[in-house]
Amino acid sequence: MSPDGAADPRGRWRRAFATYGRPRIAGMLALGFSAGLPYLLVFTTLTAWLTEAGVTRSAIGFFSWVGITYSIKVFWSPIVDRVTLPVLGRLLGQRRSWMLLAQLLIVAGLLGMAFTDPGTHLRNMALFALLVAFGSATQDIAIDAWRIEAAPVQEQAAMSSTYVFGYRIALMVAGAGALFLAARMAWTDVYLIMALLMGVGVAATLLSREPQVRRTSDAVFLEQRVQDYLAASQHTPAVLRNAVAWFIGAVVCPFVDFFKRHGLHALGILLLVGAFRISDISMGAMANPFYLDLGFSKDQIAAVAGVYGVLMTILGGLAGGLLTVRYGLLPMLLAGAILSAATNLLFAVMGLVGPETWMLVITISGDNFFGGFAMAVFIAWLSSLVSMAYTATQYALLSSLMTLPGKFIGGFSGVVVDTVGYVQYFVYVAAIGIPAVALCLWLMARRPPVPER
Repeated sequence: MSPDGAADPRGRWRRAFATYGRPRIAGMLALGFSAGLPYLLVFTTLTAWLTEAGVTRSAIGFFSWVGITYSIKVFWSPIVDRVTLPVLGRLLGQRRSWMLLAQLLIVAGLLGMAFTDPGTHLRNMALFALLVAFGSATQDIAIDAWRIEAAPVQEQAAMSSTYVFGYRIALMVAGAGALFLAARMAWTDVYLIMALLMGVGVAATLLSREPQVRRTSDAVFLEQRVQDYLAASQHTPAVLRNAVAWFIGAVVCPFVDFFKRHGLHALGILLLVGAFRISDISMGAMANPFYLDLGFSKDQIAAVAGVYGVLMTILGGLAGGLLTVRYGLLPMLLAGAILSAATNLLFAVMGLVGPETWMLVITISGDNFFGGFAMAVFIAWLSSLVSMAYTATQYALLSSLMTLPGKFIGGFSGVVVDTVGYVQYFVYVAAIGIPAVALCLWLMARRPPVPER
């Protein structure tokens, strides 16, 4: 073995495992939990509460529009990135102050939901759910920025994997855990408990350290050039000059860079980004109402769709990563588009079979496994599209576009179910995945060269 232990495999394994014991990486587990907890509480878990409260399916479908908040977070991400909060910013720093503010908004929204009766005050419930979603999306922006800045490149994989693990635990708590609790206590108490669990993220934020970074980028230099150019015009106020320069650096440059690098393929790429997850996302609002209307108990839904489903999603993601390495990105992207859309037909079959546990297991197995598979491949493809000069901004733009069409279409899901029934609805959901398949075939046929990042 060499003196530094580089040739010792056991030494390399020890160093790798020791990485996960570092405070900032261990803290990502709690921050991932804090990020994942609110999501289902304003989406599928909330739809179960609304269904039991007697809210119409059409109204439940429109509630999925609350999730659009996650899809448009790019619009205020430059504010989170560059605006310093009074008092909190001085005490905690740029990233942690925004994380704490977002977490407090989430807690306030969850408490408001807990004390609201959706049967009599549906509008108030929607407003509190919107507050939770806004706080959660803002927290995502701040945590992603903290994660990238708090650790060197060689530790980013450990940071990300720990974050995802915490996020998945939170999904089980807010999904299966909430349903288990709801079968034994009032929904009000369930949401109070969820609000208390946000304390995990608050504690992690307060105990973590603010990253010390020196921000230099092409955008910064371009802003200065614009300021210098505008300075020649003495009648232009300094505030306006700074605002224009900031806007160009934060908003315009990432768009220009993306279209410059991808050329004529950019529009087709953006269409695929928007179409890829339409099938999965648009059906999400009707999943729990479908299970309940079919006759499954909350315990069955929690055990199979919650705990077992999350495990299948994790396995599907691992399979997607491995098969992408083996067979390439574009073939697996096509496979993911086909399989994630086709598995919606399993829900149609279950609508014909009825509340059979074995059919629920088969449906959840296929839907979650191939959903996780498709998502892993899709994220890898999205990551290959962004420029290293504008990674955060371009990825935020793409991830927003990824979810927005499905969230919008999902708002009408209850109307469609009321009109044609569940079986025909799930056939329709499978069919709207066909454009994504066609765009994948187009992308494979064109095989554009990967631009410099």
